Amino acid sequence: MAIIEVDSIVKRYEDHTAVDGVSLHVEPGEIFGILGPNGAGKTTTVESIAGLRVPDEGRISVAGLDPVRQRRELRRILGVQLQESKLPERLRVAEAMELYGSFYPEPADWRELLDMLNLSAKAKTAYGKLSGGQQQRLSIALALVGRPRIAILDELTTGLDPQARRDTWDLVERVRDTGVTIVLVTHFMDEAERLCDRIAVIDSGKVVAIDTPGGLTARVDGGQRVRFRPSAPIDDAELLRLPEVTDVTHHGTQIVVSGDGELLHAVTSLLARHRIVAADLRIEQADLDDAFVALTGRSLRD
Repeated sequence: MAIIEVDSIVKRYEDHTAVDGVSLHVEPGEIFGILGPNGAGKTTTVESIAGLRVPDEGRISVAGLDPVRQRRELRRILGVQLQESKLPERLRVAEAMELYGSFYPEPADWRELLDMLNLSAKAKTAYGKLSGGQQQRLSIALALVGRPRIAILDELTTGLDPQARRDTWDLVERVRDTGVTIVLVTHFMDEAERLCDRIAVIDSGKVVAIDTPGGLTARVDGGQRVRFRPSAPIDDAELLRLPEVTDVTHHGTQIVVSGDGELLHAVTSLLARHRIVAADLRIEQADLDDAFVALTGRSLRD
């Protein structure tokens, strides 16, 4: 049985409809991703799941609870880290953990949480003195201090450097391994591909697909891409005459040749006949960004 069920919710504001008939379900113990560009309706959707917004239409059930009518009961089983979560600059880490823990009848040991999240050494540090990655880890700790069955993590790694992002991904996986169901909101393809068991792709307030990362990628027409920088000009027409080649595009000094079959061999053989060296040669397969383009007609990176 699904632990979260969202059925045809709609949320309107004065000048637009932010969520337009979104339906999805989340299974216990999974990391469920909600992927889409900024302004797609992701945050409004999860805020409705958390009972922080009231949909104009539709129905939501979280562990059998109505997020609006049973908000108090929901808070006992749901932890939330929102995109704009901020604490007072002078509030110390230990003070924040004690404060949040006091909201619950049987809170987790916040010292153990800080240890798990590598924050024990920062217990007496003011929030304003923490790095971006440390603030994000503290947000996770605060979301978990009530021993939730479900955690909503909204744009968890925005603004973090690459190493801090990877460290945060490791932490999310460790949290899931403790039995917590996670709803992860993101607009980062690599984050969704690394962490999520299933993904709902949302665009312009609508769900356009729900599938595993591999399932979404499989919706893209099969094929490969060979990307390289030629040491001398090569006529696109010659590349397109190869039976394995379906398309040729240019990105600055790079050429990207799309096709199938023995594409790499065909392209490199042609270049060799012309005595052209292919620098920075890479073979690429379809990814989530390709799937997003196929589903929505535009790139998430745009």
